[in-house]
Order: sequence, then structure tokens, then C-alpha cells
Amino acid sequence: MKERLLLTMLLVLSWIVLFILQKVLPVQSGIYVLLGFMAVYASLLNIADLHKKRKIKKLIKKGIYKDKTLENLAYEPFVSIVIPAHNEEKVIEDTVKNILNLNYSKFELLVVDDRSEDSTAQVLSGISAKYPNVNYFIRNQNAFPGKSAVLNEVLPVIKGEIICVFDADARVEPDFLTKILPYLDEPEIGAVQARKIITNRNTNLLTRCQDNEYMLDSQFQTNRDSIRGAVELRGNGQLVKREAIVDVGGWNNYSITDDLDLSTRLHLKGWDVRFAEDVCVYEEGITNFIPLLKQRRRWIEGSVRRYLDYAIDIFTSRKISFRVTIDMLAFMSEFVLPVWILSEYLIQGIRLVKGIEDNILYTLAVSPILSLFFTIGLLYSISKYKKFSILKTIKQSVETGIYMVIVWVPMVSYIMFKIIFAKRNMDWSKTDHGTGVPEANALIEQID
Repeated sequence: MKERLLLTMLLVLSWIVLFILQKVLPVQSGIYVLLGFMAVYASLLNIADLHKKRKIKKLIKKGIYKDKTLENLAYEPFVSIVIPAHNEEKVIEDTVKNILNLNYSKFELLVVDDRSEDSTAQVLSGISAKYPNVNYFIRNQNAFPGKSAVLNEVLPVIKGEIICVFDADARVEPDFLTKILPYLDEPEIGAVQARKIITNRNTNLLTRCQDNEYMLDSQFQTNRDSIRGAVELRGNGQLVKREAIVDVGGWNNYSITDDLDLSTRLHLKGWDVRFAEDVCVYEEGITNFIPLLKQRRRWIEGSVRRYLDYAIDIFTSRKISFRVTIDMLAFMSEFVLPVWILSEYLIQGIRLVKGIEDNILYTLAVSPILSLFFTIGLLYSISKYKKFSILKTIKQSVETGIYMVIVWVPMVSYIMFKIIFAKRNMDWSKTDHGTGVPEANALIEQID
């Protein structure tokens, strides 16, 4: 009930602001102000990242600074790798084989069968017979559901100073741990996230757009990391210090996005979260539109709910840094904008029907301009991470920008009204794995 009231109040307040902007601004739509703010903030973050990298290069040339990720590993904690697996018979064995190729000796691997209804348990038993150093645990069918519950249940029995979490379809290169662990060397850093890449990006338009979307997200995460802002964990390929997990009270069993919830609570406790742009974890993209919407629904709902759950703490915590608070507030605008856009369409539609004189072109231009906003960011991020031709980069940036508007705007608006009018539930909407097995296996061969 608390989150419903809070969200209702925030929406009403945002609509009042939108109405005032429409009255006092020379342009017809106040949405352009919010779009302008988002563009300016994104540009400032990008400038900060470029400045940081240029400064580091100069210090390296002078011999004053040496990037830790380029040195031999000096920070060698024991790592517990945990892979929760719910109905993952198709992919789990190949994932385990891939993880066992890591060239870091101080780790243990635990695969958890989370109430599977397929033959995941039997597959794990076979894996354990082949590889005695692989531990597996089968949860009771009546156990509390969800990834957070899995991780909380195994935390007392695993030994690592660092807990590394992979999804059941994860693929990594052998030097994954040796490259990412130095990011956790500093005592104030509680967690680090690897850059995610789609293995089956060439399957269809959806998988290609998802991978491009991941590139844009990676650029935003890199920029936020450059100012030590509110970097977020992404679940697959995340490493968290045991000390930090204990400090925040473990994972939240009642969150449908354990990674985003944990990110926020770590920041509230004063822990830094880093983003390892140069360390990659590979996963499958979703090949069909309806399952993609279900996944995005869960991501968006979990993200909005964690902000509502911790809204007061974000402003009152004495441990959270000012820059993290500002960064969180800036990125909250991504949930305000879609509601404003649909509200604007509704208002202008009513005015048009009533014959009230107005310039509806401002409203009709909002979605194309938002798509252009994403396209510009995608042009930069795709050209940074992929060596495509100029025409191919432009084409994929445009199509992915359109895809993001089509998926993001209505889904965010739907989630806002769902939170207000529907009962909260634990609809996790599991992502099915196994459709990209050929591509993942090809990647394994390439890595090996």
C-alpha cells in the first residue's frame, strides 16, 4: 500500500510539473525539457569518462600510474562461483565445462538446482561424477522461490571472500577472474559487474537489437563508473564481497530483480559498485517478442519497485555519497519520460477531438526525437565496441533506437499503473535458455 501511495503522489506531482511547463514554456510540450536534461546529463557523463581515460593515459606515460588490470594479479581472494539453475537441462553442462576452464586456481563452483521440473538434477549428478570438483545442491520443491533465496540459502555453506554469480547460460573467457578481481582490491568497493554480450546476436532482429542495447547500457555504466556514480549490477557476471553482502543483510528474497535491489542497498550502505568494461560475460538473447516483453516487464517492474522501496533512504542515508544520489535521481527520469509521453498523447488527442486550437506536431515529434536520442547514443556505443562499417553502424543504431522506444515507452507506463492498481506478486517470468546453444558452443570453441 505504501508504494502505491508513493507512486501515485509522484505521478500526480510529475503531471502537475508537465502541465506547468506546458503553460510557461515557449514550446508546446514540456517533455522536451526532460529530454534536454537527459541529453545534457548523458553528455556530461561521457565527457567525464573521456577526461578520466585521457588523464590515466598521461599518467601511465609519465610512469606515475599503472592500471591494475594490466598488472599481474596481486589481489587473490578465494572465490565462490554460484550458478542458480531452474529448468536448465539444455545448457547447464556446457556452462559448467566453460567455467572449469578458468585459469584462476582459488575458486569453488556450486551449481544449485532451484526446484527444477525437468532433468536438471540428473544432469548435475552426471556432471559431479565427471568433475568431482563441481559441487551441486538440490533445493526442496517447497523452498522459497527465486534467485535471491537461492543465494541466501547457500551463503552459509560457501567459503569464498568473493561471491561470483553466473546465470545458467553464461560463457566467459579463461582469464575472467584474473581480469575482474583487481576491481575489488580497494576496501570501499563492494561489488563489480562484467560487461554483458549476446552470443546469438545474429539470429534475428530482436537478438541483434538486444546486443546493441547492451552496448548502450555498457557505455552508460562505464560513464557512471567514471564519476563513481550509481553503477548497477546486472546479475550475470557479478562479483560481490562477502563482507558487503553481510553488511546489507543478504539478498532480498522479495525482489524480482535481485541485482538492481542489491545495487541500491550497497550504495545506501556506502559501498562502491564498479563496472568492468574490459571483462565480458556472454549470454543468450531472447529470440521471440512475447518472451522479451515478459523479461523487460520484470526488469522494469523490479527497477521501479526498488526505487519506491528505498526512496526515503536515498535522501536520508548518511552513508550514500552525494554524487550517487544525484546520479540515481538523474536516471529515475527514464521512468518519468514514458508516462509523460503517453499523457501528452492523451491530452493532445482530447484537445484535437474537442477542436481546441493546438499544435499537435510537437506531440507527434516526441517519439521520433526520443528514438533519435537513443540512436545517437547507439552510434557512439556500437562504433566503440564493434568494428562495423559506417552504414552498418547507422542502420543498426536506427533500428535499435526504434526498437527501444517501441518496447520501453508502453512497458514503463504499464508497470506504473500495474504497481498502483494490481497486487504485488513474485512473477519472476523466467527466461528460457537453450535456443542459442549452437552459437554458445561455437563461442566456447572460439574461447578455448
